[in-house]
Amino acid sequence: MTALQQLQHNVEQSFRWSAPQPANWVPPTPGVDHDVVILGGGQTGVAIAYGLRRQGVNNTLVIDQAQPGEAGIWTNIARMNLLRTSKFLAGPEFGNPALSFRAWFETQFGAQAFDALQRIRREDWAAYLAWYQKTVKVEVQYETRLLRIEPVAHAATNGLLRLHLQQQGEPRTVVTRKLVLATGFGGAGENHIPALFHSLPKHLWAHTSEAIDFAALKGKRLAIVGAGPSAFDAAGVALEQGAGAVHLFSRRAAITHQPNSPKGETSPQPPDAVPAPPKAPPGRNYPGAFTHFHKLPDAVRWQYHFKGKGAPASTPEDSIQRATAFDNFHIHLNAPWNSASADASAVRVVIDGEAFAFDYVIAGTGFRVDLSARPELQGVAEHIALWGDRYTPPPGEEYPQAALFPYLGEGFEFLEKQPGATPWVRHIYGYNWAAALSSGKNLSDVPSMPELDRIIGGITRSLFLEDLPHHAERIAGPGPAKAASDPHAVYAQAIWPKRRAAATSTSHIVQGTV
Repeated sequence: MTALQQLQHNVEQSFRWSAPQPANWVPPTPGVDHDVVILGGGQTGVAIAYGLRRQGVNNTLVIDQAQPGEAGIWTNIARMNLLRTSKFLAGPEFGNPALSFRAWFETQFGAQAFDALQRIRREDWAAYLAWYQKTVKVEVQYETRLLRIEPVAHAATNGLLRLHLQQQGEPRTVVTRKLVLATGFGGAGENHIPALFHSLPKHLWAHTSEAIDFAALKGKRLAIVGAGPSAFDAAGVALEQGAGAVHLFSRRAAITHQPNSPKGETSPQPPDAVPAPPKAPPGRNYPGAFTHFHKLPDAVRWQYHFKGKGAPASTPEDSIQRATAFDNFHIHLNAPWNSASADASAVRVVIDGEAFAFDYVIAGTGFRVDLSARPELQGVAEHIALWGDRYTPPPGEEYPQAALFPYLGEGFEFLEKQPGATPWVRHIYGYNWAAALSSGKNLSDVPSMPELDRIIGGITRSLFLEDLPHHAERIAGPGPAKAASDPHAVYAQAIWPKRRAAATSTSHIVQGTV
């Protein structure tokens, strides 16, 4: 038996040992094609579809504009060698160890190989996700764009959603009860592009979220504006592809970085070990705060976000070392780009009196949340409650950018800007970077996987309560019909002799009494 065959055997065995998945319990709604449509066929969208099926919601559709095998970021615009998170974090396995990355990896390469990992290789994570999708049997409708969302009146459910799609270039519409936006970091707004870039010819620059032909930059002079993880990843790829020189410009006086995990980090100690009592880490990276952050008062959530205002993401040391290993890599600190110019072949910039010319520039400048910038939310975004609508910060804590984040409900659903005016917006779920302020997490990345249960619970709760008359009748109605027969046949021989005469009359028997 090959390693992959053994892996498949282990998974099938785990499914046999688990309770069978429930049948679909959501009653059909006239005129509805799907109970849930999920926009985004990457790791999060696939996991949500599988999680809904585990809860008995089977009539779902997952769509993605990418080609097959290219959904998400891991095989295209992600450029790190290693994931930036611990190899021990829970993934999309929903508590089934046989579906975990560790099971996938150790079955093929052994436990010692896993223990030797510093962190998970990006290519391994991408291969694991492809295996996961195939194993849990979630189909994605690729080459499909969501163009527009149109509310449809429906009294029982406070509205339905008609989705205008473009599938392989052809128009199509579907009607759904729920829509999940599992669209990652860029799906909550747009790339953050400093104004100076708009004056430069587009063929001379790109954002890190775009596809970049690094092979074409061989021997070229390259500038990278920004000093976060994606900026260093782009620098590393460019240098490995033979760039002539790479200059990375940071507006800060130092690079924020995190130390490497010890190589060969082993698994946590077994339960019978008696280690020193651990201390909860500062911040919100411990189970209590991580799990229940969304329950905190608005003032606390806002203050947490405000304190991180403008702080760059911390870059792993190995990502920095990947670039600094090259002599033709140069870091410029306290060097913001305030202006730049371009001629036919180069971008020119002056930093503190020093002039530079570059053949190409990459903006590693992150993303900005602005629902009104999303094409698919035109006509919708203006009805969604934002933090700026629901919370007024005290003097000194104003943060206009944070005020643009949507103010989400318990299950990641959008809320109405004007209560009662557009109840259908609650049928749209923002499971992407837009949820960062409400949930305290960068949704769609690996550490946020535990939140999958919350959005699945939110969707199933809403579907159930919207169909309350149906379920109330089903719950309170008579049980399954029984064949007409002697009601005492199963236990007749045990009836006390003096009570047999009373048992011949069944007119007084009440179902459910003892």
